[in-house]
Amino acid sequence: MGGGNGQKAKMARERNMEKNKAAKGSQLETNKKAMSIQCKVCMQTFMCTTTEVKCREHAEAKHPKSDVYQCFPHLKK
Repeated sequence: MGGGNGQKAKMARERNMEKNKAAKGSQLETNKKAMSIQCKVCMQTFMCTTTEVKCREHAEAKHPKSDVYQCFPHLKK
């Protein structure tokens, strides 16, 4: 016959364990790839999830003489 819920659950657990084994290790490479926004004046990198507000704060604090769009050209729309 087909096997009960206990067997199906066991198989699912084993499959999930195999998937999770591959994910172990350092996230440094993933974090480096996520740093996709870069200030063009000082070349500081920011996470891809950084908001426009944070970019403006950086530009105003670090580069008061430069325009925000000079630091972050991707903000121009």
